[in-house]
Amino acid sequence: MSAASSSRRWRIRATSRSRARCATRRSSTRSCSPATRCSESRYRPSSSARCAAATARPSWSRPTPPIPSRPAPRSAPDSTAPPFEIRQHARYNPGQVSALNIVPGLLGTILTLTMLIFTALSVTREVERGTMENLLSMPIDPLEIMLGKITPYIVIGFLQATLIVAAAVFLFKVPLLGDVSLLAALSTLFIATNLSVGYTFSTLAQNQLQAIQMAMMYFLPNMLLSGFLFPFAGMPLWAQWVGETLPLTHFVRIVRAIMLKGASLSVLHFDVAALAGLMLIAMTIAVLRFRRTLD
Repeated sequence: MSAASSSRRWRIRATSRSRARCATRRSSTRSCSPATRCSESRYRPSSSARCAAATARPSWSRPTPPIPSRPAPRSAPDSTAPPFEIRQHARYNPGQVSALNIVPGLLGTILTLTMLIFTALSVTREVERGTMENLLSMPIDPLEIMLGKITPYIVIGFLQATLIVAAAVFLFKVPLLGDVSLLAALSTLFIATNLSVGYTFSTLAQNQLQAIQMAMMYFLPNMLLSGFLFPFAGMPLWAQWVGETLPLTHFVRIVRAIMLKGASLSVLHFDVAALAGLMLIAMTIAVLRFRRTLD
């Protein structure tokens, strides 16, 4: 027997053994196909379904070249098997704990409700009690009146945020991976933004009932379109545009990114700028709409 024929017979046996091992693996849970990992942010609701839908697109599939006609082997592989195996890799919340998604969003929701009500009644309460004359007789500007009304509630809101974060960390075991001072500073900015919006409603309303109704009408879109209850990316485009104009949308992103992802200010610059812009717009409207007379 020549060396060439012996080498050829050895290659045929090795190929047969390789095909047998591959057929055995295909029959088990793993396949001989290459694997593709899909990383997802599991702290957002419905992210696993979105990741699975993205991997099921036709663009992920690979065209199979035509196979020439030949006798079928004894154990033909399954033609419906995907060209590669997809493995999902969950980040930030691999255990799918609901508290990690809900509790950080509750911080912004509670602050929005309480801060709006605090300042929505500030000017209308003065008018109904008859003490607005004393306030208007003082040599102060509308901007100084607004800052005097807002500043005490900023301290109250900061204490409220501290209690909520402490309860989230110690009671619900929500991790705090980011900078605590950054979270405190941005929470203060969010509190000031909501207080400015509430003060604007107070300057527009004629009485306390109208102010409360305006605050509630403003709170409901914040709760529904901010991404707290529903995935923001799953909403219609017009709802996303409306949600971008609401302070709670940006704060929910900020608090989740800081607590669960350890994000820094360089990552959150867009949401921080949006909060600052909304606060300046609300303050400008409130100062311009402040009535210097009782008429």
